[in-house]
Amino acid sequence: MRCSLPLGVASLVAAALAISSDASAPLYKDSSASIEDRVSDLLSRMTIEDKTAQLVQGDLRNWIDISDGTLNQTGLEWSMKYRAGSYYVGVAIPWEMLSDGIKIGQDYLMQNTTLGIPAWVQSEGIHGFLIPNATIFNSPIAHACSFNPALVEKMAAAIAQEARALGVNQIFGPLADLARELRFGRVEETFGEDGYLTGELAHAYVKGLQSGNVSAMVKHFAAFASPEQGINTAPVHGGERELRTTYLPPFKRAIIDGGAFSIMSAYHSYDGIPAVADKHTLTDILRGEWGYKYFVMSDAGATDRLCVNFKMCKSNPIDSEAIVNLALPAGNDVEMGGGSYNFEKIPEMVESGKLSIDVVDEAVSRQLRAKFEIGLFENPFTGVSAEDQTKYINTPETVELARQLDAESIVLLENHNNILPLKKNANIAVIGPMAHGYMNYGDYVPHPAQTRGVTPLDGITAASTGKVTYAQGCERWSNSEDGFSAAVSLAQAADVAVVVVGTWTRDQDELWAGLNATTGEHVDVNSLSLVGAQAPLIRALLATGTPTVVVYSSGKPVTEPWISSSAAALLQQFYPSEQGGNALADVLFGDVNPSGKLSVSFPRDVADTPVYYDYLNSARAYPDPGYVQENGTLVFGHAYVLGSPLPLYDFGYGMSYSKFTYGAVTLDKSTAGPWDTVRVSVDVTNESERDGAEVVQIYVEDTVTSVVVPNKQLRGFSKVLIKAGTTEKVSVDINVADLGLWNINMKYVVEPGDFVIHVGSSSNDIRGNATLTVV
Repeated sequence: MRCSLPLGVASLVAAALAISSDASAPLYKDSSASIEDRVSDLLSRMTIEDKTAQLVQGDLRNWIDISDGTLNQTGLEWSMKYRAGSYYVGVAIPWEMLSDGIKIGQDYLMQNTTLGIPAWVQSEGIHGFLIPNATIFNSPIAHACSFNPALVEKMAAAIAQEARALGVNQIFGPLADLARELRFGRVEETFGEDGYLTGELAHAYVKGLQSGNVSAMVKHFAAFASPEQGINTAPVHGGERELRTTYLPPFKRAIIDGGAFSIMSAYHSYDGIPAVADKHTLTDILRGEWGYKYFVMSDAGATDRLCVNFKMCKSNPIDSEAIVNLALPAGNDVEMGGGSYNFEKIPEMVESGKLSIDVVDEAVSRQLRAKFEIGLFENPFTGVSAEDQTKYINTPETVELARQLDAESIVLLENHNNILPLKKNANIAVIGPMAHGYMNYGDYVPHPAQTRGVTPLDGITAASTGKVTYAQGCERWSNSEDGFSAAVSLAQAADVAVVVVGTWTRDQDELWAGLNATTGEHVDVNSLSLVGAQAPLIRALLATGTPTVVVYSSGKPVTEPWISSSAAALLQQFYPSEQGGNALADVLFGDVNPSGKLSVSFPRDVADTPVYYDYLNSARAYPDPGYVQENGTLVFGHAYVLGSPLPLYDFGYGMSYSKFTYGAVTLDKSTAGPWDTVRVSVDVTNESERDGAEVVQIYVEDTVTSVVVPNKQLRGFSKVLIKAGTTEKVSVDINVADLGLWNINMKYVVEPGDFVIHVGSSSNDIRGNATLTVV
């Protein structure tokens, strides 16, 4: 029960307390003081134990029993003494229990500790705040297919709204990793293969999240998602030029241009150096070249890998002092939990002279600077009352946003004889293991999220005015064909069959419980083909003669090229939102004209990888593909003998129900200097009777270079709605400074010469070009 005072008395008391407080308040509590003065003042008051506590992550479960919400007072006091800088709360518990537990933690820090330093309250949120019944958006690989940074920014703002309502002030996202190794299980978490597109969407996510005063934590710094053999946390091979040309630009766009308050380092090693202890990237580049002033946190248990996996120190017992000396001076400021909590050795290391206090102070300063900048000291707890939580979480507005983003992310790959859009009064058989029974979400959703949401069957049924029937056909994880006969019967009786197949992952509880999955963190593959009886099911349905629309519901490309030519239509819906079934129905029935474009190229076979579009000059120089004819005849080639190194579907590809034609490409200047901006313009006409959106893509080719560079690179895009029968002038600005390369001396330069500006509907479908001369 809360007691209250009459308003006038309360005001007098508050004023008296303010006068008393202001007279003795330390400088760091003065919000009008400069950030650097506040950091310096607070740092000067901290003991080595205070400083160390800022550099070690705690966990809500240290003081809250998540089975019933009871408080462990001893655990609270211990956690806030030793692990007070941040605490993780990404657990699937009721909203009120989570919010109360967070408030208990923040109140204790502010009211029961000497200095009153608030904590980062941390959770997951790459495609929705990780708490039961919050809004689940589609996965990031899908967001990128929308080519719509504004929608991604709105999504991130919605995630911030939901997180803040329960008191969470920091989200582990976005990823700026690139999906250039398709065997890797976490392709679904990325924004695709291209650095420019990834940078724009990661930047949008950071801006959206932090507009709600929730800190982003950009991850996984850097070059993480191309591991050897596609295996999670395995080494990444590459050199300095590849690092700077390909992997670092999206991070810089998100971190520096986006103003991200924190960064997560990665599990892997790059060119033999563990990311968690890479002074070159964490200090020389990030701080020295880019001027980043906030903190870097390790991933869960990642510091232990220095001893256990990388063999850079003894692991039995683990050499915590060695780990501290490898990671902390390199620029990894804060240690996440999940390991041996090596940073707790800091006080005795400083006392014994094994670690400089200056190194510790630098790390703590970065942590404090971010907290002051975002206003944590003034507003440590942002949670709303229990009765108001539904006003902020899973609102009609956020649900509608999820549907819109999902629909804009669906990619139409094939549409033979224009079978789509379907008539709403058609007799439709909905079939497949991903069509109903559970939600085929991507990873990083709470348990049991898969029981909630709109399935493809739900969405099609709701939108249809005709007959809709359903059969599972097969289990996703089984070779059994026992369900084929029922599915075939329904297909034979229908006007059209819609079959939903693909990959699957698990929620955050099940993923680590050993249950089967084909994508997700630590779930890597050596085949991109459909698993089990899914492909035979499609063949059985095609054999009925009923037009069959195939939908890939997956977290990465599926390699079944025969489906592209055999199915009546083919769509790619990367892991959906909670409105996924409605979004799919919107596209199938034509309420939404598909506008998604692939954020990742599709190989014909896993053996063809990598197939990203921006390969270095000289790659794929002599495609001479062989193939196997339908009757089994072998037609031999050389690159490859019985295959092709070229993608089945290229980056940026996606069909529409409208037809778009392009006019001539023009530049507002044909000659420019390194610091100029060039406007690229083209007229795009919608020659159909249906309104539609086209993604106009700008690729730049540097014709003569001093080192080997990508054959072309995306350097701009614009998604434009064009009314039926009308023409829109589409203009995109290109910064000449972005057209540079890392030369033989590893210096970034924009070399004089000709650059061909290609404009098209995909990386391979170029509709026109113009030449820019840089002087």
